[in-house]
Amino acid sequence: PVRDEPLDISKVTDEKSLTEVDKAINRWYRRELARNLGLKVQDLNIGKGSGESLIMRAHRLVAQREARAILKAAEQGKRKVSEAEVLQVLQAWAFARNPNRQNVIPEGQEWVWSDTFGLIRDRVGDIHVTAASITYPEVVQVFNQYLLDRLPAGMETFTWTSLNVNCNYAAKLHRDANNFGPSLIKAFGEFTGGELYYWPEDDKQVDQLEELKEKDAMAIDLKKNLAFFRGNCGHYVGDFQGERYTIVYFPVGCHMKAPEEAKEACRSLGINFPPVDEDPFRLLRAPKGYKAGRGRSAAAGSTPCKKADAPAFGVWPVGELDRGARRKLA
Repeated sequence: PVRDEPLDISKVTDEKSLTEVDKAINRWYRRELARNLGLKVQDLNIGKGSGESLIMRAHRLVAQREARAILKAAEQGKRKVSEAEVLQVLQAWAFARNPNRQNVIPEGQEWVWSDTFGLIRDRVGDIHVTAASITYPEVVQVFNQYLLDRLPAGMETFTWTSLNVNCNYAAKLHRDANNFGPSLIKAFGEFTGGELYYWPEDDKQVDQLEELKEKDAMAIDLKKNLAFFRGNCGHYVGDFQGERYTIVYFPVGCHMKAPEEAKEACRSLGINFPPVDEDPFRLLRAPKGYKAGRGRSAAAGSTPCKKADAPAFGVWPVGELDRGARRKLA
């Protein structure tokens, strides 16, 4: 049969349907792809069910190679991983088309470019570390090292289990259902717009998200700032132009049930895994609701403190966080 385009053999379940021409073209394509990206042909082997296409595998190997070099250079130079280096890895990474994040997918779209690293609970209830985290550990370590190098004063004990890495979409208004505690988020790339609109006092008493009042939202510039927020409160991303990536560091609610090997795998990736008795309000207090107009506007430099007087959010200019010594990857 004549095909409109070459088959990706890694996605073919019935290999008996492949013709000799299919196989020959695939061998040629693998050689050319490896040559163009400076890879070995044998490294492009993909296990069935991995969810990766051949070209995804190739670009992820390049991202892994670059991440490994970045970690080595930072260690030898006794310096921090830079924002430009994080962007370099993000640009090299091949994102998956993710149709499962229905709460964030913009209207009119069926999927978004989004991957999760670290701990997850899958649809059958199994708690484990994602396959991409195990296959490309240095990629995850670069992202975690960037955060570890810049944790603000008073935030050194921030814990997380997972990372959402997103590419070029503006998440619609939503609340994250499975987050256990607060999250840290940073945006990367050359773009304009794309602020995070966040309701810090959203206590979920408003059943319909659309009933949240815009005047109570705060707008945070994630290109210039590292933001500390509670994903369970209403938030969305404004429209933007350009190339925009975000990394969200957050704890999942199933962390206390995670098997020990999964916890150790997370720690090996540079994740500061929470203890079983972690308090989700230790660094960020519970929202107070919006009775009597309790909304707040963003203020750079808000500092987390003890639970009794902990804030509802935190925003720190990355220029200030870039100063100081680097931290050792766990």
